[in-house]
Amino acid sequence: MTTLDILGIGNAIVDVLARAEEDMLVRHGMAKGGMALIGTEQAETIYADMAPGVESSGGSAANTCAAAAALGAKVGYLGKVADDALGQVFRHDITAAGVHFPTAPLQGGAPTARCLILVTPDGQRTMNTYLGACVTFGEQDLDAAAIAGAQVTYLEGYLFDPPAAQAAFRAAARIAHAAGRKVAITLSDPFCVERHRDAFRAFVRDEADILFANEAEIRALYHAASFEEAAAAAREDVALAALTRSELGSVIVAAAATHQVAAAPATVVDTTGAGDAYAAGFLAGLTSGRPLPECGRWASIAAAEAISHFGARPQADLKALVGVR
Repeated sequence: MTTLDILGIGNAIVDVLARAEEDMLVRHGMAKGGMALIGTEQAETIYADMAPGVESSGGSAANTCAAAAALGAKVGYLGKVADDALGQVFRHDITAAGVHFPTAPLQGGAPTARCLILVTPDGQRTMNTYLGACVTFGEQDLDAAAIAGAQVTYLEGYLFDPPAAQAAFRAAARIAHAAGRKVAITLSDPFCVERHRDAFRAFVRDEADILFANEAEIRALYHAASFEEAAAAAREDVALAALTRSELGSVIVAAAATHQVAAAPATVVDTTGAGDAYAAGFLAGLTSGRPLPECGRWASIAAAEAISHFGARPQADLKALVGVR
């Protein structure tokens, strides 16, 4: 029996977003537009240097789940937080967004993860992530019934760093496929892909049914000289790939067809969560039975809404924007 449309698995992180000038990135040695994993001391140093910001439950897959729920999908989420104040903030926030969150908190050990997101005047976001309790996520945190009952289990590439999480991904894929369900994965970040390229290639080829990636990520996965070469390689490895190209829109690559999807008009304020929102729109459309070009349209609209304001979560009525009740 299907109980969920989408079940996301990822790093449960409290996002702290603040505006920053370019010199702050230089001051802390950050690669603009990328994601760096940082330790406790560095997290405290950067946080102390940040302007006043906005704090909310976050993490890539959690953002996708919240946006998909806003589009009317039935959504669940698995991710590890600590039994602390930020963990309670995360649990309340994602539950209030309409997402079922059954994972038990970590007792003792590392605190809840947080991501310090600096948004420069051009709208680019640079992320500094302290993983904290996230690294403890493993097979013991999987909810087999939820995975078996979800149309699509959606896996966040950022969670590939801890070996225990990679094992959990493979276990989740086995559970999903044994129940006749689909597995989707997002590559998340080109630096993450380069760290685990062989493992990602194997997972995409052997376990995934649906792949999400932007142009930099998909080229990193295949060490491709062009987007076209990378897209052709993806077609060989996975049944369905949704590949984003910023203002050029996206390309949906299926076994027998390729669909070009235009980017929805938007004024770029903050690119945080654009890919997360794209995946949300695509999966919400797919699990409600829409054809692939319509899934792409939903995805583009959701992504455009995400980049039109500060923060990753939707602020407009996504259902109204895509034209459903």
